[in-house]
Amino acid sequence: MAGMTALPLQQCIASLDNSCLPKILQVCSGVYFQGSVYELSGSEVCFSTGDLIKVIGIELLSVCCEDIDNNETFELPINHKGLFQVIPEEMPYGTLEEMVSLRPVGLESCLPFTFTSRSKITIGDFTLGAERALTVLSIERHEGEEDQVRCHVRGQQEAFADVCFPLSSQGEFRECESEERFTLLEIMSSPYLRSRKFRFMNTTKSERPLALSPVYQVQAVMNLRKNILKFPSSLEVDVVDVTEMCLDVNFVTPFSLTEVFSQPEESFPVVAEILEGPEPRSLFRCSWLPELSKNSHIIFHKIGTSPLILLSSLKGRKTQQYFLVSKQYGGRFRRRPREFNSVYELYVAFMQAPGLKVSVTRSCEEDDEEGLPALSVGEQLEVVRFETMELPCESSLGQKQVVEALLCQRLQEPDDEDDDDDDDDDDKEEVKQKDEKEEILLPLYMQGHFVEVVADNKKYRLKDLGKEFSLPLDVKVVSRDTELETDPLVGFTCLRIEGAMLEPTIQASFLHRPDHCFEIPTQWLSMSVSFTQEALPWPSSQPPKCHVDRVTEVTDTFFYEYRRQGNSDAAPPPRPPKRNLSSSKSSEKSSKKAAKSKHRPDKRVPTKDLANLTLNSKRRPPAPPPPAILDDQPPPVVPRKHAAVEIKTGKAVPNNYVEREESMKQVKLCEFAEDVDSDHDYETVDESFAVVVKKAQENVMFY
Repeated sequence: MAGMTALPLQQCIASLDNSCLPKILQVCSGVYFQGSVYELSGSEVCFSTGDLIKVIGIELLSVCCEDIDNNETFELPINHKGLFQVIPEEMPYGTLEEMVSLRPVGLESCLPFTFTSRSKITIGDFTLGAERALTVLSIERHEGEEDQVRCHVRGQQEAFADVCFPLSSQGEFRECESEERFTLLEIMSSPYLRSRKFRFMNTTKSERPLALSPVYQVQAVMNLRKNILKFPSSLEVDVVDVTEMCLDVNFVTPFSLTEVFSQPEESFPVVAEILEGPEPRSLFRCSWLPELSKNSHIIFHKIGTSPLILLSSLKGRKTQQYFLVSKQYGGRFRRRPREFNSVYELYVAFMQAPGLKVSVTRSCEEDDEEGLPALSVGEQLEVVRFETMELPCESSLGQKQVVEALLCQRLQEPDDEDDDDDDDDDDKEEVKQKDEKEEILLPLYMQGHFVEVVADNKKYRLKDLGKEFSLPLDVKVVSRDTELETDPLVGFTCLRIEGAMLEPTIQASFLHRPDHCFEIPTQWLSMSVSFTQEALPWPSSQPPKCHVDRVTEVTDTFFYEYRRQGNSDAAPPPRPPKRNLSSSKSSEKSSKKAAKSKHRPDKRVPTKDLANLTLNSKRRPPAPPPPAILDDQPPPVVPRKHAAVEIKTGKAVPNNYVEREESMKQVKLCEFAEDVDSDHDYETVDESFAVVVKKAQENVMFY
């Protein structure tokens, strides 16, 4: 290290950027807080004199602010919102060339700036008085001539002039205070600004001069350690740059999964050691994830781009699950009808695949004010096109409101009733054709419950579903993938195909099962590995036949992140229109509509029955239960129709159905034989009627 200049770690790291990395630094000396051994980011770190550190990455964390007056230091986050002003240098410059050459960066990067001269300047026939402000605009360079500085000068009566001064002009020049304000991020991104002193703006500390320096998080490896070190650049350590002298030193080279994917194909297969495992709260929930632990070994077979399908189970009693499925999945699927909870969802599905037909699963009352039509359970609708409609209600400004809507066609259901009258067939056919052409408008903001009408019973492979249908699509597995030990997709009543993606993946396996492979999506898993010289666990000429897992379960965080990336610009559903509550017309229409809906007959109730349901009509009282059957008595006789008047008496018939077991035995053992010698005046009971009575009694006993 003889002849090399040692620099503080903070200054050395500040002079680097990611484009010039990696750099090898050697520790010269230093003062460590709480001794030479300390713990950073959960790992014990010890820097001793002579240690080699290979810096592989730097990241700006914060800014260290040093109060020049009292040497106090404090840190500010890089996203600090406060503004800073440059403090002019106190030292005067003897020549313009000195003022320009002592600036840390070329003049063009910090133009314009203003300075003054304490003495007058005479150039040829032009004389500039003392204490006049000059604004440097540019440097004029001409071959064979002396370089000059073009300055902007304000004269009397607001007159302006551009004057060129030679760089050799002598005097006593001082910088003027600039009105420009800077943020911390702007200061740290400019090497010129980083070397200046600043003061706070609009705070109580505005007069305190501050020296600002960046604080980086350094990522590095050491020649005697395998793990990646992360430490701040503010450590009080002196280092020297020995990159050119230590090119042959063997360092462990850590790779992220993205960097592994960028390696040439000739590098695979290879055994790698995991330096840093995935985060505890990973996006994956699968069997191979817990084995990706620190210091464990893994085999990388090959890299590639895999088409993956994201599936989700529908919400129900169990927790909703999500799966990444390869297009090579061998199971078969059948389409399932999708459910929609609003007209807007119908609109989205219709725009993806026209020709959508749905069935109404929940009735909806008509609302003329908001343009909502009446829908009944079981009605079938076919979405025709997207339109706009005008609402009868007015806005708060008294203007008509135009909203977006779907034009749908009511589909006539087949009539199951038979009609023997052949003369009315033509009339019914005309009415049916007229009903089939009935069109309704559904506003997009309308809430409803619909289910898709699917008549397809064909079995599909996963790769064929994406070709023939648009996503999302509801399906069900009807035959499992026989090449998988356990197929986690079997058993779900319905699965929704959310989307498809092309992901860079690494095919990997563990040493104890080299033929059982799985695919790691490099963009969704963070892990650090290093390639080893360890031999592969199979003969070089006999690679194993790999079986790749085709289904990987992921978490709901993965699903939400996927939706966020794919639908970041998606428009929200429309809102319902604003009513004019002060309008009297609205209330009158509402009352008329309520009266109209009150007297509207239900299609499922016959009109004659509705006519009998008046306020004066009374419900027929229920028939009393038959009397209990005694051991020595035959079953009771049902009274004749003319004796029904006796039911209107005020006495209630007592409930005799309490001894169920005894009554059951009596019903089973009772023989309905005619008793000729009986003194009672019983009628002869028909055998078929006796069976009916027997069944009725048994039903009552088991109720």
